[in-house]
Amino acid sequence: MTRLRAGLLVVVVAALATGMATARVAWGGSVKGAVILKGAAPEPRKLPVTIDQYVCGKEKSAEDLVLSPEGGIRNAVVWLENPPPTPAAAAPPPVTAMDQKDCVFTPRVVVVAAGGRIDFLNSDRLLHNLHSTPSANPPFNRAQPKGRTIPIAFPHPEIVRVSCDLHSWMRGWVVVAPHPFYTVTDAAGRFALPGLPPGRYTVRAWQERLGTISREIVVGDQDPTPVTLEMTAR
Repeated sequence: MTRLRAGLLVVVVAALATGMATARVAWGGSVKGAVILKGAAPEPRKLPVTIDQYVCGKEKSAEDLVLSPEGGIRNAVVWLENPPPTPAAAAPPPVTAMDQKDCVFTPRVVVVAAGGRIDFLNSDRLLHNLHSTPSANPPFNRAQPKGRTIPIAFPHPEIVRVSCDLHSWMRGWVVVAPHPFYTVTDAAGRFALPGLPPGRYTVRAWQERLGTISREIVVGDQDPTPVTLEMTAR
């Protein structure tokens, strides 16, 4: 074996040992599918607005369960319970934003990496506040006038509810993720988890009204691996 080839072999072995070869972008497998409602869809609920109607209007949709015409569930969080190993991030997690606009949290559900930050905004011409009810992360209860941005870090994985005490219908959710294989369904209930090596995985889904479900899948030669997650109506 030449000295050059021997040197390359050492580099490859070292990369495997340190996890460099397990970077998410190096794997070509993926999971794609949808989260759908099983059973009859409940009637959409309207919530009365009793304060600041000049900005908020007279009523708001509850938005705790938003469905597509085909029954796809919007704003469900999907993740792998047993993700493949990934190397430690070389840079801080990107900053995520959640706005208070027209007296609702937008988007209603956001995912942030553990240790990452969310910039909370207030685009309304009135006073809001930010009130969290976490278990693992530090709680906060902050007044937020129009135009103020409040940055808050979330060091520990969990699902955190955020509300506005001044406007009782306002609710949002921060999902603090311990690894990159988390996503939120779109308006049709669809999702994708790319960058997976072949193997057996447990896919889980959470929705604020319907709870949590899981399903075992196998990522193999077929790409993408299709999966449909059915959540029972409540």
